[in-house]
Amino acid sequence: MTDQLPQTIRDDLLERALEALDHWAVRADEPVLMKYRENAVFRITLADGPLAALRLHRPGYHDETSLRSELDLMAGLRRGGLDVPAPVATSDGEILVFLPANRKFPEQYADVVSWIDGTALGQTGTPLPQSAETQAEIFFRTGQAMATMHDLADAWDPPERFRRPAWDAEGLLGERPLWGRFWDCPGLSRGEASSLSALRDDLRDRLANAQRHGLDYGLIHADLVRENIFLTGSEDDIAFIDFDDAGYGFRLFDLATALLKNRQEPAYPEIENALIAGYRNRRGLSDAALQSLPLFMALRSLTYISWLAERPEIPNAPERLSRYVAESLELARKLDIDA
Repeated sequence: MTDQLPQTIRDDLLERALEALDHWAVRADEPVLMKYRENAVFRITLADGPLAALRLHRPGYHDETSLRSELDLMAGLRRGGLDVPAPVATSDGEILVFLPANRKFPEQYADVVSWIDGTALGQTGTPLPQSAETQAEIFFRTGQAMATMHDLADAWDPPERFRRPAWDAEGLLGERPLWGRFWDCPGLSRGEASSLSALRDDLRDRLANAQRHGLDYGLIHADLVRENIFLTGSEDDIAFIDFDDAGYGFRLFDLATALLKNRQEPAYPEIENALIAGYRNRRGLSDAALQSLPLFMALRSLTYISWLAERPEIPNAPERLSRYVAESLELARKLDIDA
């Protein structure tokens, strides 16, 4: 939560935001820090009136080519009719700005994207506020929007220098996974490390076998958690934000991500059924492919251990690590039960 940040960090981030905003035509209103996780995200007001989001990108997380590719992807999806943020150019027509290092910050990049007016579906760790019936309706529409996104991504022709990370077998289970080596995470007990290492080998075999039977692969969002699914009140009602981790991957990874943090909801069976039904309403998803969904739930769970391994400064890291490990091993045990 941004309100838990020390004031000195908030002040430094504001100073950096104002430095970035020298490149855009904005009103004199002070930027408002909305989120500080991978990126620092500020709400701003453009000179011609509309709200927008300034993003100060996490130094070293993505290079210039990858960041420009993210913006290209969002622009392509927006042109196709999906409700997602779109790049806002600087006064000089640039969509990405380089900020040099100073005594408080290493070099990094900044951009501005259009504002999505709505509310997040929910917050991780907090029960969903909607009725069970409404939850099912929302996840049905989320499945539809996800299928539309995958269709648009398949039809889109990326620019020549397009480059985004790959959530493939190597990106998930290789020697250097995208978010880090989950089996080597600091804070693991010897037994946990041994169990996760054995699980990694088992999942590599399972994923290879699933791929031999065919899995839909292409551009995905890769982080469709509750906070990134927005309810907008418009006709279609669903918008997606935060394409920071978008890249190439298995389409089931997007489905698994949207489901994983809802497993403890009383209406989870209805949520899962609705998401799948909404997806199938607009895009094909065979029963054979769907049999691999539990596998991708386990794979997605492991990425959170990897994420924590690279960010030891996260509050309550030991408690979160213990929870992530228990969840991953539980999901792995279910693979044998459901087989």
